[in-house]
Amino acid sequence: MPEALRPYVAARIPYDVDFGAPGVHRGLPATTLTLVLPIGEPLRTSWTAVGEAMHVSWSTLSGLHASPAAVHHDGAQVGVQVALTVAGARAVLGVPAGALAGTLTELDRVVPSLADLPERLHELGSWSDRTALVDRALAALLARHGERGPRREVGHALAALTRGGRVEDVAAEVGYSRRRLSDLVRAECGVTPKEFQRLARFQASRRRLVADPTASLAAVAADCRYSDHAHLTREWVALAGCSPTTWLREEFPFVQARDSDDAAS
Repeated sequence: MPEALRPYVAARIPYDVDFGAPGVHRGLPATTLTLVLPIGEPLRTSWTAVGEAMHVSWSTLSGLHASPAAVHHDGAQVGVQVALTVAGARAVLGVPAGALAGTLTELDRVVPSLADLPERLHELGSWSDRTALVDRALAALLARHGERGPRREVGHALAALTRGGRVEDVAAEVGYSRRRLSDLVRAECGVTPKEFQRLARFQASRRRLVADPTASLAAVAADCRYSDHAHLTREWVALAGCSPTTWLREEFPFVQARDSDDAAS
C-alpha cells in the first residue's frame, strides 16, 4: 500500500471465503467507514436492527453505525474491503464521515469518477493486480483532495476518546466546552463523543477476541475498559446483535479466512 494512504486507510483486505452454504454474517460497527468491492456477485446488505430494504451493489460504502449490518451470501464471498479512518473520509472521499453516518450507499454516488472501478476490478485475474488497482484509485483521490482531514483539535480529541479519556477532560484538553466538542465531533463523524468512544471500545474488544479467541471475557472486559464481563456482553448484544461467545462460534471462522491475507500491512 502507498505510504501516503496509511494515515487514512486502516485496512485493505482482499478476501475469498467459502462458507460452504448460503447464509448471513454480521458487519460489525467500528470507528471506520467501510468500502466493499465484491467480485462475482453484488453485495447484498441490510441493517438488521432497522428492517431496511436490502441494499444490492457492486460498491457498498457505509459510514459509522451503531448496529450490525446483515451481509447475505450464497455460500461464498470474493472481493476487496477497505476500512477508511474518519480523516480518510475527507482526504480520500472528499466528504466528512458525518455525511455518511448510518448509511449504505454506492461509491459512485460519493465519488462519481470511480463509477467504473468495480468493472475494472472484475477484468483483473490476480489479487496483486486487484489490490494495486484499488491502491491507485485511492491514492489518486488522495492527491486530488490534498489530504484534507478534520481540524487538528477534532483529530486530537478523537484520538484521546479512543484511548478512553473522559469527554469533559478531552474537551478541556483541546480548549473547547463539552457542548462545542460534541457539536464538532457529531458534524465530523455523525456520532457524539460518547458514541464514538463506545464504538472505539467495542472495536478494541473485537480485536482482542480475534487476537486471542481463548481469552476469558473477564480479561477482555478489563483490557478494553468495560466495568465487568456483564457490561461487555450487554454492549456486544446491543452493537453486534449477539454475545461475544456467539460471535466467536458463528463468525470467527469467516474473520480468520478473510483477514488471513490482510494486505494493509
